[in-house]
Amino acid sequence: MSDKLSIGVLCHPTYGGSGVIASELALSLAERGHAVHLFSHQVPPRLAHSGALVQMHVSQGLPYPLFTSTPHDLAITSSILRVHRDEGLDILHAHYALPHAVSAILARSAAEADPGRPAPRVVTTLHGTDITIVGSDPSYAPLTQYLISSSDAATAVSESLARDTERHFCLGTKPCRIEVIHNFVDTERFTPQAKPSKSTVPRAVHVSNFRPVKRVPWLIEAFAKATVGTHAELVLVGDGPARSDACETARNLGLGTRVRFLGERDALPELLSPADVFLLSSSEESFGLSALEAMSCGVPVVATAVGGVPEVIRDGETGLLSPADDQDQFAARVGELLFDRERARAMGRAARADVLARFATGPVVDRYEQLYRSVLARTRKPCGT
Repeated sequence: MSDKLSIGVLCHPTYGGSGVIASELALSLAERGHAVHLFSHQVPPRLAHSGALVQMHVSQGLPYPLFTSTPHDLAITSSILRVHRDEGLDILHAHYALPHAVSAILARSAAEADPGRPAPRVVTTLHGTDITIVGSDPSYAPLTQYLISSSDAATAVSESLARDTERHFCLGTKPCRIEVIHNFVDTERFTPQAKPSKSTVPRAVHVSNFRPVKRVPWLIEAFAKATVGTHAELVLVGDGPARSDACETARNLGLGTRVRFLGERDALPELLSPADVFLLSSSEESFGLSALEAMSCGVPVVATAVGGVPEVIRDGETGLLSPADDQDQFAARVGELLFDRERARAMGRAARADVLARFATGPVVDRYEQLYRSVLARTRKPCGT
C-alpha cells in the first residue's frame, strides 16, 4: 500500500461544524502529501481562503423541470466516478449521512462494476443532526440505517452521538462499530490575542448557523436577565432561519446596541479572542465546535449540558454548564463569568491548555489516517457486519 493515499471528501459547504471539520481535514491531509479531492455543490468557506493543494470539485447538477430541486447529490456521485476513472480514489470520506454517504456508497457500487480499478472504500462520519433530527425522522430512518451498516467504517464526533446512533440504528443481530473521533481545531489559527482587550465593557459572543436548535432568541433572553442595568454587550456571529426572531427578541427586550448581529464572518479568531465569555444555548448539540474554537482562543464557555458538550467543556474548569431547560441558571452562570474577569481569564487559560492537550489537529488527523489504512488493509466488509 502506498504511503500516500488518494482521498475524496464529501461535505456541505457551510459554516456549520460538519463543513468546517471536513474542510480542515482535507487541508491537513493535503499538507501531509495525500491527493485530496473535495466534492460539494459550492466551495466551503474554509477551503476558499486556503492555499493548500486540495482539488475542489463543484458539482451542482442540471436544473430540469422534472426536478423540484437540483440533484446535487447525483452530480457529486458522477463527479466522483469521473475522478476515480481518471486517477483512482482509495477512500471516500462522507461527512453527514444524508446525502453524502448515499453519493459515496452509490459511487463505490458503480466502481465495483468496473474491473479497471479497485473500488474506493467508504468512511462515513456522523456529525449530529444527520442522526438526531434528519436521520431519525421516519422518512429517512431506514435509509440512514442502511448507510451506516453499508459503510466500510463509521465514526461519530462524540461518545454521546455514538450512543444515540447505536440506540436508533444498530438494530441487527450484530452491533455496529461506531468509532469515536472527536473534532479538532487549528490551534495556531485559533489562538489567544497577543494583547488583552482594553475595553471595560464585558462582552459575550455566540457563533452559529441560527437554526432553531441553537435557540438564539432563548440565549438573548438569558443574556438580558444576566446583564440588566449594565452596559454588557452580546455579539452574534452567523446567519440562518432564526435570525429574524432573534432580532425581534432583542428589539422587544430593549437591548438596543448592546446586541449586535454581524452576520457570517470568516475572521472568527479576531472576533472570539477579545470576548470575556462564549455562549452556547443549544437544545441539542453533538459536539460544539464553535465552543471549541472559542476555548482555543482562551475564552471560557457557558453552555447547556446537552449531547457531547460535557465531553468538550469541563464544568467549573474550562467553562460552566447548566441544564438545557433552566434559563435562569444559564443566565446566572453567564453573569458569574461576564462580571468576574479574573475568574473568566483563569478559566480561559485552562480552556486553551485543555484544547492543546485533547483537540489539536495533528493527533486527530493521525487517527483518521490510521482508520483509512485499517479499512484498506482488511477484506471489504460493511461496518455493520
